Amino acid sequence: MEFVTSLLQSGLGNLGAYLAAHVLLCLVPAFYIAGAMTALIPKETVTRFLGRNTPKFISYPAAALAGSVLAVCSCTIVPLFAGIYKKGAGLGPAITFLFFAPAGNLLALAYTGVVIGPDLAAARLVLSLAFGIGIGLIMALIFSRADAAHDQATDALFAGRGAMSRPALAFLLVLVALLIAGTLKVEVLTNTYAQVTVPVPGVDGFQAFLFNLAPFDPSKGEEGITAQGALLIGLLALIGVTAWRGMENVLEGLNHWTLAALALTALTLLVAAVGVKPQAEGVTLAFTGRFFAVALGLLALVGIARQIEPHARQEWLWESWRFVKQIFPLLVVGVFVVGVLRALIRPEWIETLAGANTLLGNLAGVLFGVFMYFPTLVEVPIANMFLSLGMHRGPLLAYLMADPELSLQSILIIATIIGRLKAWVYVGWVAAFSALAGLIYGAWVDGASAWRLGGYIVAVLGALGLALYLLNRRNARHALAHSTSTD
Repeated sequence: MEFVTSLLQSGLGNLGAYLAAHVLLCLVPAFYIAGAMTALIPKETVTRFLGRNTPKFISYPAAALAGSVLAVCSCTIVPLFAGIYKKGAGLGPAITFLFFAPAGNLLALAYTGVVIGPDLAAARLVLSLAFGIGIGLIMALIFSRADAAHDQATDALFAGRGAMSRPALAFLLVLVALLIAGTLKVEVLTNTYAQVTVPVPGVDGFQAFLFNLAPFDPSKGEEGITAQGALLIGLLALIGVTAWRGMENVLEGLNHWTLAALALTALTLLVAAVGVKPQAEGVTLAFTGRFFAVALGLLALVGIARQIEPHARQEWLWESWRFVKQIFPLLVVGVFVVGVLRALIRPEWIETLAGANTLLGNLAGVLFGVFMYFPTLVEVPIANMFLSLGMHRGPLLAYLMADPELSLQSILIIATIIGRLKAWVYVGWVAAFSALAGLIYGAWVDGASAWRLGGYIVAVLGALGLALYLLNRRNARHALAHSTSTD
């Protein structure tokens, strides 16, 4: 019973810390951005840059470029992926966006270079970009017929809606700015510009109670539930209740529940952006640059929303709520399960399984990435800890490639968006390419010559290119046969 209790504590502690520390300033704006993409952006705007018929030299670099500026984890990127995919982006560019944003965003690369080394950061950039585009191309070819059918379906739903209005564009850009302000770790946002101590007794005792209720080990990247976190979880529950009453029929018009849900969301984002330090004499509230940026963003959203057509606002809220219902329950289940599984993984396994640059070691690095998922940027100090425990730098890169991509909860969510078959094919390719990246980089670390590594890479790419060529020819024959039978 003690063992089971410790597993449950690990799962609940992981879930509580994730909800309090990462959902609010990351996922909440992401859901609203995904809803805005679906409701406010014309399909033609998306397909101009990311469509399946857009030239590949435009669509795939555009997808990678869009992902490079978002310092988000795999859970946060999924609603954005769902938004562009539903609005008509081709499967290949959408997959490249899904892969590259968590693994190769600028902030993650810079942090990797500072903490672990510029060589690993460079390898992470080059291989994430090459393999992200490669996986997108492979998925587009394998599922070309399904991709064409998806394109026709989005035509039926969204085509011919005209150009995107200026207020809608400004509204979307402010939402993206709000997401960046909530996740970016730069001094102008993290510095404290004002603080005040509120005489609220007992908060430090409540904080100690929470840490005792859900024990955690900071050295393993675990985060406890703070008093502020408990308050945020309570606000999140209130948002859920009011949204259920106010968003289910929002297309028929706004009601008091809708307005309450929006007001609670704004309040929760502001509370999440404040630094809270419980002390014996009270609570010290630190007003950081992040707080002022979030407040400014919320005020701008209110002002711009008044200029958007009422029906478009209602559609935006409905689409955002639909994404929440589709994604959030699976996210909760996945984060809880990952917390339980993380408690079962022993640190000493790391040196045993991943202490050498072998295929098994790199696959172990990928597996650690799936079941020891951490929010964005937290994977970097954890990778440094793995390095100190004896993990080879090759499997370490495999872990850094897989951890932002293949968290258990993101796999479950992706399957609901593109289907189980496509999701598991994507998972297989990410695992294979992450292990391959680790093997290549690990061989270079072990002293393999550049010519030898170049030969391996050319051989792998040649075999992959031949397979894709044959697959493309097969798809072309099927398409020609289908058109001939139709005629």
